[in-house]
Amino acid sequence: MDDPDLLVEHYLAALQAADLDAVLALFAPDATVVSPLYGTVPARKFYPVLFADTAESRLTLKATMRGTRDGRELVSFWFDFDWTLASGEPAPFSVVDVAELDDAGRIERLTIVYDTAPIRGAFDRQRPGVDRDDRRS
Repeated sequence: MDDPDLLVEHYLAALQAADLDAVLALFAPDATVVSPLYGTVPARKFYPVLFADTAESRLTLKATMRGTRDGRELVSFWFDFDWTLASGEPAPFSVVDVAELDDAGRIERLTIVYDTAPIRGAFDRQRPGVDRDDRRS
């Protein structure tokens, strides 16, 4: 996607709707996601697990930032993630996602940055018996 603002708009809409096909269409085939709760996993594995763990999400964009790293385009977006877990427990947080784009404007690597302390208990209660290391596979 050539327009980073449009990429962010489409990503947030697809994420909020839990539309797996629409989300994955924004990623390169071998893209990875780095998540503080789920670890580093291929995007194609991350989103089905995230959507299974989600009853509802409402996303509110605060800002979009652009830059470069090693000649590659970066798009970062800061938003509120009003997350309700599949268990029904609320787990809202503010987050910055940093998307490293390939030459076609698709996301190659998405690094998710937020403080998990306020939601860790709710998340762990929903996923009893899941070892943190197992979430990365």
